[in-house]
Amino acid sequence: METSTSTLPPDFISTMQHRVATVAIGPSTLRNQGKGVIQATQEFLSRLPLARIPTSNEARFRDWLDRQTECLLDALPIKNRPWGAARKALNLFLRDALYNQYLNRHFQIGKVEPWLEVPLDSAVAKGLKRLAGRGKLPPWPGLKYLQKDTSDMYQAFAARYSACQGIARVHLDMYLWLENR
Repeated sequence: METSTSTLPPDFISTMQHRVATVAIGPSTLRNQGKGVIQATQEFLSRLPLARIPTSNEARFRDWLDRQTECLLDALPIKNRPWGAARKALNLFLRDALYNQYLNRHFQIGKVEPWLEVPLDSAVAKGLKRLAGRGKLPPWPGLKYLQKDTSDMYQAFAARYSACQGIARVHLDMYLWLENR
């Protein structure tokens, strides 16, 4: 029997978002990023206004994702600003929100599925570099040192490759992380 969100307790969706944020960002997700980073990230993602995700076009979505990355960096209790770690956390959370039937249905996250990024880490980068071929992608700098320009190169290749596979690039994480962990 399918449950309507109107019959659920008033706090169900917010509690589900908190759960997804906590599960998506576990101890191994952001290891070595600094004291308090995991908890601050989970709290930020638990409150992320998913209802405000722009669904009208990719450019607006990317601007929103860039702004949220900066907001997450501002919320971290550390002095350095690990852009790659913040972006990975957002991408993992959005992927898991897409995969969660309640959050996806409530916030219509499926509308942005084609624009979601593959969460980058060393395992995924290794797989993308192998698929791209020698010298086609820049060296992987490590999550702590990953910046937007390098991330964009990996994401552009991931988008081209996933299109050939008939899937959105966010789903490459499933394959590449499992193959290269």
